[in-house]
Amino acid sequence: MKLGGNEYTFREAAGAFGDLGTLVPFVVGYITINRLDAQSVLLGFGLVGVVSGFYFRTPMPVQPMKGIATTAITHPGTVTSGMLWASALTTAIFWLVMGITGAVSWLAALTARPVVRGIVLGLGLSFILEGVTLMRGGPVLAVAGVVLTFLLLGQSRLPAMFALVAYGAGAAMLLDPTLAQDLGSLSLAFRLPTPGPPAVTWTDVVQGTLVLAIPQAALTLGNAVIATAEEHNALFPARRVSVRLLALDHGFINLAAAALGGVPMCRGAGGMAGHVRFGARTGGALVILGTLLLIAALFLADSIGTLLRLFPMPVLGVILFFGGLELASSVASDGFSPAERTVLVVTAGLALWNMGAAYLAGLVLHQAWERRLIKL
Repeated sequence: MKLGGNEYTFREAAGAFGDLGTLVPFVVGYITINRLDAQSVLLGFGLVGVVSGFYFRTPMPVQPMKGIATTAITHPGTVTSGMLWASALTTAIFWLVMGITGAVSWLAALTARPVVRGIVLGLGLSFILEGVTLMRGGPVLAVAGVVLTFLLLGQSRLPAMFALVAYGAGAAMLLDPTLAQDLGSLSLAFRLPTPGPPAVTWTDVVQGTLVLAIPQAALTLGNAVIATAEEHNALFPARRVSVRLLALDHGFINLAAAALGGVPMCRGAGGMAGHVRFGARTGGALVILGTLLLIAALFLADSIGTLLRLFPMPVLGVILFFGGLELASSVASDGFSPAERTVLVVTAGLALWNMGAAYLAGLVLHQAWERRLIKL
């Protein structure tokens, strides 16, 4: 079925789940470790997903901001809900200013293509490594999932993602005998959202800005804005987006997150690669995923923990692994000089450690080479 420039097919539905390897672990951490309200978290991702699908009409991903999420989940006693709200608001203001003034376009013009492709390659490799790390928690389960995915990739009658999700859910119920009983006791119960900020102090605002929002900015610029625009325009040349549009987009989606009491959100080249790898070609995938998240937020908010148990971490690792393969394999050095390939490889290598530092290092290295300050 086609509607509003999007397709709603089995392939799009399968591609909708292509970014679960990034989404689910962070959502689980926010809800179980940071004790955030499940409805507020899922409501933001659901609403932004549906709107994104209709607006972009491509599988433009909606993800948690990884730097902020990692800091919050690994420091639950330090990072408060007020700090997370403040980081969403200050992030929104920052990207709106970057977009309105055009500063982000200037930075993008300054960023040479080898730096961008290095970020994309590094991100793909980091997804592969993260996937392997998750798969190590259940190697037998993961290896079978990898084999199943390779066998079914490209099959239209049985999309690989559907088979992988069904396989993971079945394995989860076999490994956890109480899961089937808990699922059987689920019931739909509509809960009206109560949007708005949590209790926030000025200390939360200062720490949320300095500890969470500012360190995330370089990562967002490199991956969620510049690399995402590069990857999106290569995959969907008829629906090109500019870095300025994505900067403004990040401002608006984080204003929505702050208004809903949710968590900071972003785009991501890796998430797009995951959606595409498993079949998504239009915004229909995002509309489907966003609708499912909205249903869960409005009718199953008190049962999210049970539902998330259907996605074993080793299977999520398989999804991340294939998303990383899709992204890394999209990088070709054809046309780059030996010096430019050096910049690409250095940027990619540093991206495995820190995406923001990789972007800055690649930028400096390329500028130094162009100005003949160094020889590569």
